[in-house]
Amino acid sequence: MQVILLEKVANLGNLGDVVKVKDGFARNFLIPTKQARRATESAIKEFEARRAELEKSAAEKLAAAQAVGDKLAGKTVTIAQKAGVDGRLFGSVTNADVADGLKALGFEVAKSQVRMPNGPLKALGEFPVSVVTHTDVVVEVTVHVVPAAA
Repeated sequence: MQVILLEKVANLGNLGDVVKVKDGFARNFLIPTKQARRATESAIKEFEARRAELEKSAAEKLAAAQAVGDKLAGKTVTIAQKAGVDGRLFGSVTNADVADGLKALGFEVAKSQVRMPNGPLKALGEFPVSVVTHTDVVVEVTVHVVPAAA
């Protein structure tokens, strides 16, 4: 299916690009989240009429994401979990736990924005974790996993 992108989509294209994607991806994700529209003649003409407005809103989103990213850069999130004597956790620290820790520090971050390159954390210590506030803004945050007081 041919769609016109209404905002930048990672690994797909930029605002205004007409791309061919699988039907299910377009119908179930891109169109409902208002990231794309079907690339019909009327939709393309309407997009060209609204292009400046869409570019301005995209620039505002990017600026807001960069501001949050600047505040987040270098932060350390401390998470207490039950652990055994050898330093291994009973369970694991997931992206939802990191997002909750960031919310406690005053940052509104969804769990889908937290990227853990090696999967959930299963040991005590400090680990780097990426937070993606925008497709162009990726910030490193340190997660410090400490044993919970029993």
